[in-house]
Amino acid sequence: MIKVDAWTMEGMTDDIAVRAEGLTKFYGAHRGIEGLDLEVRAGEVMGFLGPNGAGKTTTIRLLLDYLRPTAGRVRVLGLDPRRDRAALHRRIGYLPGELHFPGRRGRAQTLLDFFGTARGGVASSRMTELAERLELDLSRPVHAMSKGNRQKVGLIQAFMHQPDLLVLDEPTSGLDPLMQQEFLALVREARAAGQTVFMSSHVLAEVQEVADRVAIVRAGRLAAVERVESLGRRAVRTVEIHFADPVRAALFAGLPGISELHVDGPVLTCTVDGRLDPLIKAAAQHEVVDLLSAEPDLEETFLSYYYHAEGDPDAARAGA
Repeated sequence: MIKVDAWTMEGMTDDIAVRAEGLTKFYGAHRGIEGLDLEVRAGEVMGFLGPNGAGKTTTIRLLLDYLRPTAGRVRVLGLDPRRDRAALHRRIGYLPGELHFPGRRGRAQTLLDFFGTARGGVASSRMTELAERLELDLSRPVHAMSKGNRQKVGLIQAFMHQPDLLVLDEPTSGLDPLMQQEFLALVREARAAGQTVFMSSHVLAEVQEVADRVAIVRAGRLAAVERVESLGRRAVRTVEIHFADPVRAALFAGLPGISELHVDGPVLTCTVDGRLDPLIKAAAQHEVVDLLSAEPDLEETFLSYYYHAEGDPDAARAGA
């Protein structure tokens, strides 16, 4: 009789592409990632955010069995990354953060043909289509390419076999703005086709454009998982209110979420972290001439998580 543990069966549900539970990796005394609990739903784009050194690449390598965890467990596409590594990697498109093609001195086309064969065969027309979109000359030798063009080769090999799961670590590194937009279009098309995308980045604007949800990692620990629009609603924003008459700063100083308050006669400016409702209600007690609120920015929200977590020693060390 074959014994199958319950957690393995849970990991095989169709609606969860990646599941990590208590995932931990230490390098000696140094923490790479600790206690990570995360689910990536099938068919979604999950942004994995954090500055360099936060634990993003460690997490990705654990998911793909390029590293072995100190503790915790993982299922990817319902499979055990260690036991089912060969079968799993045929269903994944992986772009590493540090892209190297050691020993490869031939043309980009030859390299992509090699990858295509390893994944069961990829039509040349598919490679050509992606190369044209990314403005890459496949006849050029890889070793003579710029960083940006090598990154394009990496993107093509990740996308070309239309995998069930795309795992992309800092995917736009070295790309110019036009190519960054083309990459985002590829991500949108992958999601529309039902593929799952797990995208690590510290370029917050690109994640904001395409992600359904974001996971924020801070100093080796998961700080938050939010829908992009929810994160925006919680964002730190700058507010400027013009009153008909001068107001006193003391009337607004104690409101929740208010900081950097400044009043100059009838003009109030402040930073609001979270809901605007308390400030709006206080302002409504006076005649308001105008109210300006800067659009919430995902980067400021991220930084508020990373640098201003109250009482979090890890955040304090990272901020230092």
